[in-house]
Amino acid sequence: MRHPLHCGDMSRPLQNNVIVITGASSGIGAATAIACANAGMNVVLNARREDKLREVARQVEALGRQAALVAGDVTESGISDRMLDTAMQRLGRFDAVFANAGFGFDRPMVETSQQDLREIFEVNFFAGVELLQKAATRLIEAKRPGHLLMCSSCLAKFTLPFHGPYCATKAAQNHICRSMRIELRQHNIHVASVHPIGTTTEFFEVSARRSSKPQPSVEKPPSLVMQSPKRVANAVVRCLRRPQPEVWTSHTVRLIAGLLTISPRLGDFFMRQAAWARPSGR
Repeated sequence: MRHPLHCGDMSRPLQNNVIVITGASSGIGAATAIACANAGMNVVLNARREDKLREVARQVEALGRQAALVAGDVTESGISDRMLDTAMQRLGRFDAVFANAGFGFDRPMVETSQQDLREIFEVNFFAGVELLQKAATRLIEAKRPGHLLMCSSCLAKFTLPFHGPYCATKAAQNHICRSMRIELRQHNIHVASVHPIGTTTEFFEVSARRSSKPQPSVEKPPSLVMQSPKRVANAVVRCLRRPQPEVWTSHTVRLIAGLLTISPRLGDFFMRQAAWARPSGR
């Protein structure tokens, strides 16, 4: 008999479940915390900016749910265990984790140092993988079902020029999630990758600061193809209720990603157009 976690036609109750969210001080992470609270979940919030986390926690508590804070960088030694321990000690359990923390920068690969390359993988990839591994290990030992999610990107499927390292971390996340999803199915633990398109968050401003450039090489997408963090958050909650392998918020971009994967030459053509359309003064 199939476990309800893997039955696409059954909705999982979320009331009183607990989710651990990294990068929860703003953007998709904060919006997901609020959406999960609206769905009846309690949350453990992680980010570096404790003041921002406290504001998100206040919003969660205003909805009648509980919030626990673990301030700190996701690359800190032992922080994954701290988050999971906090969930158990403060909220009595954890049912899901959402590895959402990450950043990008705007730079050609030949100008990207090994230090910068390692840093972006440490934050975007290794920290998230560690959290999923530790959460899965605890769930297996407790013989409990669970849900592990990682915020990848539509760019996991195709690459933007001058953003190769960021796209590489997103592709790596996607593949790890797929592998873990197959491996953990026998333990009733579902794993999903989340693939947002351009989202109105601090991402572009942070990327510009890290790139130390007056203008980005690839412009911020026009508002027509941008979405709100709330849209991504609602899609994550739908996945928590009805597990799916990948979470997409744009069927159009998903189709385009598939076409560009089928035809690398076509993909390269469009990416060259993006490079040529970059602002002058680079």
